[in-house]
Amino acid sequence: MNADDVVQGCLEHTLFSWSARGKLKPLAIERAQGVYIYGPDGQRWLDFNSQLMSVNIGHSHPRVVQAIKDAADGLLYAYPGAATQARADLGRRLAKMCPGDLNTFFFTLGGAEANENAIKLVRQSSGRFKILSRYRSYHGATNATMQLTGDPRRWANEPGAPGFIRVLDPRPIGFSFGDTDEEITTNNLRYLEEIIVAEGSHTIAAMFIETVTGTNGILPPPRGYLAGLRALLDKYGILLVCDEVMAGFGRTGKLFAFEHGDIVPDVLTMAKGLTSSYVPLGCVAVSDKIAHHFDDNVFYGGLTYNAHSFCMNVAMACLDVMEDEGLVENSARMGLVMREEMDRLKAAHPSVKEGRNIGLFGILDLQRDRQGTDMAPFNGSHPVMGELNRFLLDNGLFTFIHWGSVMCNPPLCITEEQLREGFSIIDRALHLADAAMDDA
Repeated sequence: MNADDVVQGCLEHTLFSWSARGKLKPLAIERAQGVYIYGPDGQRWLDFNSQLMSVNIGHSHPRVVQAIKDAADGLLYAYPGAATQARADLGRRLAKMCPGDLNTFFFTLGGAEANENAIKLVRQSSGRFKILSRYRSYHGATNATMQLTGDPRRWANEPGAPGFIRVLDPRPIGFSFGDTDEEITTNNLRYLEEIIVAEGSHTIAAMFIETVTGTNGILPPPRGYLAGLRALLDKYGILLVCDEVMAGFGRTGKLFAFEHGDIVPDVLTMAKGLTSSYVPLGCVAVSDKIAHHFDDNVFYGGLTYNAHSFCMNVAMACLDVMEDEGLVENSARMGLVMREEMDRLKAAHPSVKEGRNIGLFGILDLQRDRQGTDMAPFNGSHPVMGELNRFLLDNGLFTFIHWGSVMCNPPLCITEEQLREGFSIIDRALHLADAAMDDA
């Protein structure tokens, strides 16, 4: 089928995430290799978003493709109460990779399921019910994780389950907790402690954070924040859950983003980069203390596809590639190149408000005037963002446009030449945003 046939066939009988079907023209993708994706009509795009910030090792890596074929000849599925070699191997592998005492794992099929089960684990192990999370977070589209989520996708899914308390991020929308990292950290944590006291600290099981806020801004925590948050939660016996579904497995230049803050959470959730999305797999890692609670207490959680043998064998191959090819280290090196390119674009284009990145986790925020007004309002858009997206696709670059921002999250295997190629295309596209400024 050509691209139009593929699109029409999909629209006739399927629904798409977060979209009105009648207003949608999805991108037709036929195959992918390395850092590039290809369309049915011969198009080629540099994948500057790793699809959903998830194809960390690059597309169709031959070692993993072969591992998938080999896994198909082995045990494809066993009921979740069974012990399998794949389960033993991946559990031991992750225990060696995860810092601190994160030594016990519950396997799921994705990030939302990982967060759903993390909610159960912290409530059941602590005997407390309430959960703290942040307004700029996204934790998944299942029933409970939608209420854990702060971003506007939650609105259409309300009312939801009780017990979720949302708080402002260190970098909220519309005002600031301070001018320096120290001020922001101090003031935000003081505010958070007020919430904890007012809600009753003895009723709060855990706080969930995206260690680096993902979809809603690529916001690394200010210096000192993670250590300060860890200490504050410890003061009140509240567990810390780091959602690294998007930020984990090398995306930030370290294996896990919380390592930048020299802390270890009580619970870690992961997915995406665990298999580079070649097959679905998620995971919850818990501390020894939480794991030992369930030595004598039943964990009331379960999934038909918990510890799916086929998927876990593929994960082992993906982790082999990540380690053998030094992709975490490459992410750190290429993050410096990304920083340089973002600074160059900001100097060259009045429409660039700010570029942020940590490793290969990056975003360009655009502005509509020189006073710093966001190109698109909160949960809104601007006509030029659609034009800019069309220009990028027409010139060989695929990425996500989110409100008034351009995502910059390529696979971790990207070379310096390929990374600069992507920013060169964005550079050419930004004349559209420059011309759309109110004071252009």
